[in-house]
Amino acid sequence: MARTHGTWTGGRLTARSLINPKQVATAVFHPAWIPPSVDPSIEQLKRFRVIAGAVASLGVYTILEGGFDATELLENALTASVVLLFITPLAVGAMLFVWRRTGTVGQLRGPLFNALKLLLLFVGCVAALVVLVTTVNASANPAVIMVGGLTMLWMLGFVVWGAVRVSGNFFGTAAVHRCLPALLATVTSWLMAIPDLVTGDLHGLSLTLGIVFILGAPVTVTAIALLEMGRLKRRYGIRLNAHPATLPPLPGHLPPTGLPHVPPQGHPYAPPYPPAGTGHPYAPGPQHPYAPPQQPPYAPPPYAPHPYGNPYSPGPNRP
Repeated sequence: MARTHGTWTGGRLTARSLINPKQVATAVFHPAWIPPSVDPSIEQLKRFRVIAGAVASLGVYTILEGGFDATELLENALTASVVLLFITPLAVGAMLFVWRRTGTVGQLRGPLFNALKLLLLFVGCVAALVVLVTTVNASANPAVIMVGGLTMLWMLGFVVWGAVRVSGNFFGTAAVHRCLPALLATVTSWLMAIPDLVTGDLHGLSLTLGIVFILGAPVTVTAIALLEMGRLKRRYGIRLNAHPATLPPLPGHLPPTGLPHVPPQGHPYAPPYPPAGTGHPYAPGPQHPYAPPQQPPYAPPPYAPHPYGNPYSPGPNRP
């Protein structure tokens, strides 16, 4: 894989855009080093996967059980972030172990560190939002409530939209391998649902409704992820168990050299012999463009006149 270049935000942030939390979250949580999607249909699958992942992470059953509770919603988001903090490195480490036969970790060092920084940044923002909400709710100072409330609203929009962006690119792991976001989304959604299944905690819902909401999201995420990885394999030859360095170049994407891909043997229609002046034994040497034409090296010498003239021409008798 190519090393990442450029700034984190790619110059998309300005002083005016800082007012809009959506623009800031897009620039921060979808950095410029994340590669673009290879196919519009795959991008649509990612959007469906984000919706199903939100169902698994935020817990819709909480809303159905007792109404919308912002505090519990933030607690669920913080719990999901902590789970991601441990599960994502473990899942990526397992894939590095699978890829060790065809490549090295050093080839992926840059994208891996960038993805780790993005993960830590998101978890830190979620934790900061939870601390801010707790502080504002516990304060009785009107100034703190007013200033903190405005900041809390901005942070809430920033974190929510940031969660949407990192759910799509899954912390920039597509820069490591195109199939990693789908794999990590599947693993995370199941790990969020398994504790409720093991403990039987349906959060006050009936058995049928609880199973539907607990299993519905991970099953949906898994189905969409398998479809996404299947399309990457069929259309572009991208396989999950293949080291990223061994994958074929994508159409319309430049390799790390920045030049279009050409076969190593050069131009496919180039002549099989070297051009003039490159040492070929039968190639003519360099010539001045305005020099008179030269005789071929094996041409006969020009005709020399007879020392006594033409023997057949009329004239004085020969001696």
